[in-house]
Amino acid sequence: MTGTQQPAHPAVAMLARETQLREGVTPREIGGVTVAPGKQWLHEDSFLLVTDSGLRYFYRKGEGVTAERPAEYDPAEEYLWLNGSIYAAIACINGLYPIHASAVACGGQVFAFTGPSGAGKSTLTAQLTRHDLPMFCDDTLVLDLTQPGQVLCLPGHKRLKLWPDAVELTGARPAQQVMATVPKFYSEPAGGTVVDVLPLAELCFLEHGAEAAIAPLHGGEKMVRLQDDHYTTDMIMAASRPDRMARFTQLANLARSIRLTRFTRPRDASRFAVDAALVERHVKAMASQVSKAAQ
Repeated sequence: MTGTQQPAHPAVAMLARETQLREGVTPREIGGVTVAPGKQWLHEDSFLLVTDSGLRYFYRKGEGVTAERPAEYDPAEEYLWLNGSIYAAIACINGLYPIHASAVACGGQVFAFTGPSGAGKSTLTAQLTRHDLPMFCDDTLVLDLTQPGQVLCLPGHKRLKLWPDAVELTGARPAQQVMATVPKFYSEPAGGTVVDVLPLAELCFLEHGAEAAIAPLHGGEKMVRLQDDHYTTDMIMAASRPDRMARFTQLANLARSIRLTRFTRPRDASRFAVDAALVERHVKAMASQVSKAAQ
């Protein structure tokens, strides 16, 4: 574990406070919308989630999370919701910017990997942690965009979740199964984790391709790629409700503030270690460049 104390950043303390959980009765609707099982709804300063299994969670800004549970429920499922949709919703409502990404740290900077589910974000992160690149977060990366020209990353608190084939590929040490109906396994990152608030150096989009290559994104393509269709994007829009110009400005500022790249590689398990080594060299080289530029 790197870092010896909780970072002195107000958003870290805010998230710890706002994610506090208590038992109680949750509303059946918010903003005039009834939320059915398997659905969620964000309205102004509130969020309501109802699972197919009967778990219900309600968050209102300044009040923490209320959990209404059936007589029998799986605590492992609750852990997933609290560290997934609920965590992202709380971040959005409180002015932060969550994105669907896993990340490592290098040279006091964060290097994040994004893409659709199954793109290999967690698998690549697990592999990189074996080479002196500690994990920063898995699955959800929360950004603070309040400082002009700089994007800060809040430290993730979730463990790596890997499919069995990813455990084998990365040589990870699997712990317990995520939950009975989800055949993923929690795994401790080999290189430890980072608890500091750090600037985002690069956001890399994982894609399939015939050859392994890393290339920068430019201009309008950066704007387009920042508008992924993950549920966090819907939450951001619902929480801030920006008009067209405000959303354009938000994306333009984000595109200017960070380096965006594309990592293409074939889905070939026999090439995985070699292709991951390409990313490792890239991350370490970029971190060195950033460090020299700052001196």
